Amino acid sequence: MKSASNLPRLVLLFLFAVAVPRLWAQGPPYQIDDPVPVDLHHYEFYIFGGVDGTTAEIDSTGPAFEFNWGAIPRVQLHAILPWGVVAPSNDPVYLPGGAGPTGFGLTDMELGAKIAYIKETKYIPQVGTFTMFELPTGSYSKGLGVGKVWYRLPVWLQKNFGNWLLDGGAGETVVPQTSYRNFPYGGFLLKYTFGERLEFGGEVFSHGREGFAAAQTQASTLIDMGGVYHFKHNPNHQFLFCYGHSIAGQTENYAYVGMYWTWGKDDKKPDADHAFLWQEASHRGFR
Repeated sequence: MKSASNLPRLVLLFLFAVAVPRLWAQGPPYQIDDPVPVDLHHYEFYIFGGVDGTTAEIDSTGPAFEFNWGAIPRVQLHAILPWGVVAPSNDPVYLPGGAGPTGFGLTDMELGAKIAYIKETKYIPQVGTFTMFELPTGSYSKGLGVGKVWYRLPVWLQKNFGNWLLDGGAGETVVPQTSYRNFPYGGFLLKYTFGERLEFGGEVFSHGREGFAAAQTQASTLIDMGGVYHFKHNPNHQFLFCYGHSIAGQTENYAYVGMYWTWGKDDKKPDADHAFLWQEASHRGFR
């Protein structure tokens, strides 16, 4: 009888434990980002390549290098140095878009700051922004850059439910250049963590028309599937992958593959702190 009387308490305890929020983060390899900055005095580094192309033009990125730094509490500083290829189809169907020579070189460099405004609780999602500035380091004449500073202005939300993670949000891209357009984008991501080494997720991502000078001359909605594999002997070292295809609007393909490392000042502390770093790395996942 005593065991039976304790059963409701045990059930409630279990449900509470499942519902306790853990700051799992997402980003790369998905197009949906998250509102969770890198922990204070910790760092992330990515080497990656990818493609985001349509029937009008194929734009690929790689090699590209991303660095994130937990500079102050709840604030992450961000930079990407990318090389890439622009390959217009030169099909008259898409004129005046999709025209020009194929080019390779440095594309527009990205700087940004992720700020967490509302921390996740049992009932409230984490909320934050990830403002990014695209610097005109790519050649405008070769189609590798926009030629002016342009901006991404999103708001992201995140909620964890046990092994499940839900991210979502929307933003506006501001491109003050001829033949480009300002356009909205957004979507949501659902991810599940299998044990200690594998995460797998799917997302729905949409964007508006980006202009005739971009590959995405029309609006599109994609479904992307991807994951993160944590290496057995070094959980702070991960392999990331994703592929997606449009389900509405302009035909579009998206793909990402990369390697990821994370570290911080706690790496040299005793095993208890190392366990904390493992938890952070296994829950953080890319951009």
